[in-house]
Amino acid sequence: MNYPLSTRRQMLRTTATGFGYLALAGLAAQAAALEAKSGSRTRPPHFPARAKRVIFLFMQGGVSHLDTFDYKPRLQKEHGDPFPSGKGGKLLGSPWKFAQHGKSGQWISELFPHVARHADDLCVVTSMHTDAQAHETAVPMFHTGNPLQARPSLGAWTLYGLGSENQDLPGFIAMNPLQRFGQNHASAFLPASYQATFVKAGGKDQGEPVANLATTHLSSDQQRAQLEFLRSANERRLAADVINPELDGVIDSYEMAFRMQFAVPSLMDLKSETPALLKSYGIGNPATDEFGRQCLFARRFAEAGVRFIEIGTGGWDHHKELAVDLAKSAAAVDQPIAGLLADLKQRDLLKDTLVIWAGEFGRTPFAQFDNGRDHNNRAFTIWMAGGGVKSGYRHGVTDDYGREGLADRVHIHDLHATILHCLGLDHEKLTYRYSGRDFRLTDVKGNVVKEILV
Repeated sequence: MNYPLSTRRQMLRTTATGFGYLALAGLAAQAAALEAKSGSRTRPPHFPARAKRVIFLFMQGGVSHLDTFDYKPRLQKEHGDPFPSGKGGKLLGSPWKFAQHGKSGQWISELFPHVARHADDLCVVTSMHTDAQAHETAVPMFHTGNPLQARPSLGAWTLYGLGSENQDLPGFIAMNPLQRFGQNHASAFLPASYQATFVKAGGKDQGEPVANLATTHLSSDQQRAQLEFLRSANERRLAADVINPELDGVIDSYEMAFRMQFAVPSLMDLKSETPALLKSYGIGNPATDEFGRQCLFARRFAEAGVRFIEIGTGGWDHHKELAVDLAKSAAAVDQPIAGLLADLKQRDLLKDTLVIWAGEFGRTPFAQFDNGRDHNNRAFTIWMAGGGVKSGYRHGVTDDYGREGLADRVHIHDLHATILHCLGLDHEKLTYRYSGRDFRLTDVKGNVVKEILV
């Protein structure tokens, strides 16, 4: 077979195109390498921020808004009647009484007596809605803005936008995360330095806080020498490769792990805290000890400069035995959360710390199995406190049964845009180029909920 010969002009034209592609690929890799190295650097926000950090309290399972923060007198009055639409079971009134609290008159159920004392610090959003109503899709949706595809989490985007304030600690920490939802704390296509570091922060007998962090057979000087040897070997390889973002990430992770050996143990040691403070978090009480420790560690990490801290706890999926099981779930977190809010306020940290309390969706006003509630993605309640949001404020309206939002509805994308805004980040400008397009946390959606901002 005879192949046509290229002319000199064709060869020069195609070769030049190839050089251009190589240059573009090199620049892209160089940018990725710089991003991989910048996870621990502080970067300025897009505009002055009201919040410097986030503490995210995630109640996995779907908290019943109808029994906690969204009071529905008509639902109580019509308990046992058929749901008006004809679809669903009989209406299930809340087993708990509601009362107004604080000067703001926030309606809060008796399930949260300790949190109720902070009613005037809370910004309650009752008109949340989301796209998914299965845990497997709603939990990733809440964390990443996408129910199906792997995307960077809210914490990873925060760290990517602002960097870390402490060079000896990760900028994003997830305490006791639910492992089956691992992508909620991942960096996806962002450099690996932006993913969460998992910390075990439960009861005092639950082992080392960070797995495989410390070594028992090498002194710190020996570890330093070993680390320098590894660094020199990796840097020789890096020099040969010119650009290797993955190797850059490995080098940085070794360095961070070495520094964490000295920073983490002191932060996880509660001996310096007073008995009164420990008690305020519920530490020492079997019902509240585990979550209380997580809340106290969250305050200590926040104070030390960690940018984003998430505390995860399950057990809120109450399809039946609502009166018993929801009471247990609330009792385990009520006092610790109140202790956290009081402690942050006393230390003058609440003003620039955004505290978020939420689950992935709400529950139905009609009964399931006679004594429980099914999933409801059309309406649910979250609350925030601290940096950037109004205190003693309530936003949104749901119908008389709490089935669906009627006014000022807030989607997950809107919530994400608002959280980033509190941190001084414009959700439309916080982008990362991957696979030929610019990605952002809010996709091509989301509006800042200005009504809840200070």
